[in-house]
Amino acid sequence: MVYKNLRIRILSGQIPLGTPLSRRQVASEFGVSIVPVGEALQRLQTEELVESRPRVGTRVRIPAADDVRGYYTVREALETHSARLFAEKASRAEKEEIAGLAAWLDKEYTRAGKGKLTAEEIYELHQRHLRFHMRVAECTGCRALAQAMERNHVLTLNWLYDTAADWHQLPPRFHASLAEALAAGDPFQASEAMRSHVTFGREELLEKLDKRLRHMEVMTA
Repeated sequence: MVYKNLRIRILSGQIPLGTPLSRRQVASEFGVSIVPVGEALQRLQTEELVESRPRVGTRVRIPAADDVRGYYTVREALETHSARLFAEKASRAEKEEIAGLAAWLDKEYTRAGKGKLTAEEIYELHQRHLRFHMRVAECTGCRALAQAMERNHVLTLNWLYDTAADWHQLPPRFHASLAEALAAGDPFQASEAMRSHVTFGREELLEKLDKRLRHMEVMTA
């Protein structure tokens, strides 16, 4: 319970980057001992969502700019290969599933861009977005690829960075166009469509996030 709730709050931006996390305060809030709190924080540290520093304690992790860029690079490599394999191996039913997920995402991202979603709805949007990309990987039939995406936390961390940068602006049919390219059956077309998708607006987002990260480091130093 503690792990799940803290994770939701961090990924939804309710607990921003750099926020200190006192074990005793968290335990008091949830009405539990510090043992499950410590276990939850350890899991979150493994996922690189929190960090512990000597003489400072535990806080929501503030990544270095190079780390952020690195995670986006790893995601690009994994997802372009995922798209290539999807184009070769996905069934008709799987392509239809991806198209359906894409249509829902485009609709909700349009609403998010207009400021019409609550914090809870934005969290659900990010969950479905993560699910969309994981399903592409799962439909390749390559378990190791899907596991690599989960193990490297690339989608979860990109979610965190997008939230921290308040990034919700996407073009119309952003996911539908990708789904169409994936379903066309051309591995190169699918790979390049995924590359464009993953790198869209990346430099603008990184610049915006970098300014926030530098400000946070100064404030929490």
